[in-house]
Amino acid sequence: MTTYVLVPGAWLGGWAWEPVGDQLRGQGHEVHAVTLTGLGDRSHQATPQVDLDTYIADIVHLVEGEDLHDVVLVGHSYAGHVVTGVADRIPDRITLLAFLDAGPSPDGMAFMDLQPPEARELIEGLVQEAGEGWKIPMPSWEELEGVLGASLEGLGPEERARMRAGASPQPVRTWTQPLSLKGSAPEELPKLLISCSIPLGQVREMIDSGHPWFAALAGPSWSFLELSTGHWPMFSVPDALASLLAGLEVAGRGHADPTAGR
Repeated sequence: MTTYVLVPGAWLGGWAWEPVGDQLRGQGHEVHAVTLTGLGDRSHQATPQVDLDTYIADIVHLVEGEDLHDVVLVGHSYAGHVVTGVADRIPDRITLLAFLDAGPSPDGMAFMDLQPPEARELIEGLVQEAGEGWKIPMPSWEELEGVLGASLEGLGPEERARMRAGASPQPVRTWTQPLSLKGSAPEELPKLLISCSIPLGQVREMIDSGHPWFAALAGPSWSFLELSTGHWPMFSVPDALASLLAGLEVAGRGHADPTAGR
């Protein structure tokens, strides 16, 4: 049995993992699908003060409160920024840190800092025009794909309707507060990139170019898997994603190529 803690990306709650979580539980695994403060069924808890530290604390409190050990911690998209901080706080609880179509964030960087200028402009505009000055509403499909660069492959009308219905505006400070790392996570902590919308060949190019999301992936603790689909695999290919996660070895290698990206 493996213990999974699944963290959804921006605007989504733990509900987004339901098909994947159900399959993993059906195979005997323990699954905790996180809903971060102010999102999903916790949307009533949203305030202007909710920030990145709030999200990191949400997961740390869950893991410690449930006394979880040997956790496979999975962060999707924006949540790669969050789980980077979690691994720094409680590395002894984590056996594998997995980034699902995401990358680790550098110390001192806010998630907004990692966005291209046009994406920052979009987000800032949404906050002022439709977010009461402190919330980021979920952008339109055209903006998600054309400005934020998130592939919509595999999202039909049903998947899009479900995502849109469950999405919540996200407090902007979760994007603008810099990540503060203490350096507690050991370099040898196994890490895995599950690349969906970016082919691994392109990932390797970004590693070599020193891209801030991917430069750290050159280290020996990294493994790589590819699940070819759009940016939201829990909606577009939930069965394949569940199978991939269930097949991971505790050490984080699974069927990955441990030399990729070196």
